[in-house]
Amino acid sequence: MPPIFKTDLNHILDHTRDLWGEMRGENLFITGGTGFFGRWMLESFLWVNSQLKLKAHLTLLTRNPDVFINNSPQIALADNITFLKGDIRTFTLPSKKYPFVIHAAGESSNKMKQGDLLNMLDIIVDGTRNTLEQVVQHNCKRWLFTSSGAIYGPNLLNLTQIPENASHHEYPSGSGFRSVYCQGKRMAEHLGEIYSELGKVDAINARCFAFIGPHLPLDSHFAAGNFLNDILNNRIITINGDGTPIRSYLYSADLTIWLWTLLFRGKPGKAYNVGSDTAISIEDLARLMVNTLNSKPGLQILRKPVPGAAAESYVPEIKLARDSLGLDVWISPRESIRRTFQWYKQTGNNL
Repeated sequence: MPPIFKTDLNHILDHTRDLWGEMRGENLFITGGTGFFGRWMLESFLWVNSQLKLKAHLTLLTRNPDVFINNSPQIALADNITFLKGDIRTFTLPSKKYPFVIHAAGESSNKMKQGDLLNMLDIIVDGTRNTLEQVVQHNCKRWLFTSSGAIYGPNLLNLTQIPENASHHEYPSGSGFRSVYCQGKRMAEHLGEIYSELGKVDAINARCFAFIGPHLPLDSHFAAGNFLNDILNNRIITINGDGTPIRSYLYSADLTIWLWTLLFRGKPGKAYNVGSDTAISIEDLARLMVNTLNSKPGLQILRKPVPGAAAESYVPEIKLARDSLGLDVWISPRESIRRTFQWYKQTGNNL
């Protein structure tokens, strides 16, 4: 798969340049490096490493290195990347120091609709525990976990923005995929907090919301990806619901800046919301895409809103990251759409 545009990689470098001194000549370990988050972390690492001459090395855990090598040889065959084949729940790290770790592995909620829920829970919780045990034995200093805004549960109070201290939310119960995903992520966060409190590692939790950008799956449960897929294939955008749910979308280059900053500068034991605080309804997102990309087929909404019903909202408050770490939303929704569409159009990766 073709690489990310250099404009985005330079944007990441410009906003993280002062962070990388600690990484010079060091080793980084990443789990989940073949997913949406992981691809951006890998490519940005390689770019920064070469531009700043860090001589840093990255070890990537994956269940199937051959697939990644075949799909992305320009990344996989880089001199400063090593693949470690293994299962997140049982892998063993080779004898080397890994002071910096990003734990991004774990099945996403959409896969839980189709698979074994207990197996998915094992991957999230047991995989996190094994990763912590492994990296602590290899001199890990800082450990970043990519959690999810889903841990807050339903926004029962219809808050405009969800703060990190939103303890008044009701966590999903039962055995459905939403409950398993939510509870699994909560337990994984808690494991990191325990290791941090015990002084074993500086653990930081990144509660990630919704995103848009190159490598975003176009055939999954992500509305932005599905809409782009329709436009790329000259189809009418179809909203299966009523279009009223409220979301926000952080562009993937900004997301990458946030994650690197949290790894190097996040406060140990803290959880940070990661996302944009610019709210937009699903219907307005579709209309913005149609307008921005001049899509001729337009859109259709299959259901009508229920009169008087409050719109379901999933938008983070990002005051903590903005005030304490200087993070922000630099790339606008319209520009995010334009860049993502351009990447898929030029690379021919639309479905």
